[in-house]
Amino acid sequence: MLRCGDQSYYIGHTSDLEQRIAEHNAGGYCDYTSRRLPVEVVFTQAFPTRDEAFTMEKQVKGWSRKKKEALIRNDWQEIQRLARKKIG
Repeated sequence: MLRCGDQSYYIGHTSDLEQRIAEHNAGGYCDYTSRRLPVEVVFTQAFPTRDEAFTMEKQVKGWSRKKKEALIRNDWQEIQRLARKKIG
């Protein structure tokens, strides 16, 4: 997970984190991040397969900002609390 220069979050997956961050910060890799430079890595997690990484990426993209920030802090109790919270 990246924190962009405008304080928004970008979530993706890669097999080469250092290269991907360099691509983002060069401004040519992704339209979203290229308009919000610089980017900073705030959370990473390794997965055994690309499919598992992509599944997690899709899940976290749907989370609220508060839940993403709890993930960054590794605050699983807060993630669970926010998951139980009713939306409405």
